[in-house]
Amino acid sequence: MLELRNITAGYQGFEVIKNVNISFAKGSITGIIGKNGCGKTTLLKTAAQLLKPISGDIILNGGSISKMPEKKLATKISFLPQIRSTPNTTVYNLVMHGRFPYLGFPRIPHAKDKAIVKKALATLGLKKYRNKNVRELSGGERQKVYLAMVLAQDTDYIFLDEPTTFLDINHQLEILAIIKELKKLGKAVIMVIHDLNNALTNCDKICLLDKGEVVIYGSPKTVYSSGAIERVFQVKCEEVTLQKKGQSQYVFSL
Repeated sequence: MLELRNITAGYQGFEVIKNVNISFAKGSITGIIGKNGCGKTTLLKTAAQLLKPISGDIILNGGSISKMPEKKLATKISFLPQIRSTPNTTVYNLVMHGRFPYLGFPRIPHAKDKAIVKKALATLGLKKYRNKNVRELSGGERQKVYLAMVLAQDTDYIFLDEPTTFLDINHQLEILAIIKELKKLGKAVIMVIHDLNNALTNCDKICLLDKGEVVIYGSPKTVYSSGAIERVFQVKCEEVTLQKKGQSQYVFSL
């Protein structure tokens, strides 16, 4: 269990998120939603210890992560930002970066590391791109490579900042399917997501932020029924059941 206790965080003393108390369980998907500028990415970075909180503490398995060595923390928590430069390297080498927290100097991979990278490539259907330069891939293919790197890092907690943004619908659905597979592997996936329908239909928990504070944190049904999404986004939200699949989808209008 990863817990945020009374977390206030921001930049240069300016508070962006305030008094956040939430927890993330392994084997679950949590969606962080809210309007632009409400503190979603700040929350993600703080929970991943990339941004030091102004106050409060983050507890992992009963201990504060602030006292955990950086290299050890990288074997427990991984973070994939939305905006990143594309390295001039092969798919295989980029996925191998996920093993760096486990390697000593001079970072020579062992047989176990190579086997884990090989499995990550196979799991995400990337074996045929193994020796291809990452810069030659499409946006969707590139995102799968980064997810393979995260999978190779083999952490219990995975933080993703808008993993489906800028992708076409086919690749969005593919990435969401991969995230569900990570959940099946027992990972806790915590992601910032803009598409409210995708959040409500694919996540186990929803954290709705507004002006840096948690408005509600609960199951998609609970969050939808509360009317909080309608109040925060100033939209109307309607649940629609697909007759053939018996699944709920959510339609939004002004």
